[in-house]
Amino acid sequence: MHEILQPEGWAKPVGYANGVAAHGRLVFVGGQVGWNGQCKFETDDFVGQVRQTLQNVVAILAEAGAKPQHITSMTWYFTDKAEYLGNLKGIGEAYRVVVGRHFPAMAAMQVVALVEDRAKIEIQATAVIPDEAVRPE
Repeated sequence: MHEILQPEGWAKPVGYANGVAAHGRLVFVGGQVGWNGQCKFETDDFVGQVRQTLQNVVAILAEAGAKPQHITSMTWYFTDKAEYLGNLKGIGEAYRVVVGRHFPAMAAMQVVALVEDRAKIEIQATAVIPDEAVRPE
């Protein structure tokens, strides 16, 4: 399916991959925030918004016939680095419940603000559905 790129002698990353090689149908998920399908926030809790954001990413992937294990890259944007670092355990639990134990290449960064004022997290993702798994058009 996907090949994890781990240079020899490098320390193994925890919770992400340094790189991923894949071949198949590309799926691009625009930045998702922690609101529901009706664009309403149900919580201001950081971990709760992470969980909802991941659920949104997975729902969009499903529209293309993709699954969480097809994700090759994610970029996480959050408004408070301290809040992110202070919630790593809860974030990890939410991630494993929604995405599983699949860890793509990732980048994470603090930003000054997100477009939606109540949003604490935004996640953008890229997935590759292997050729043998692509559903017919």
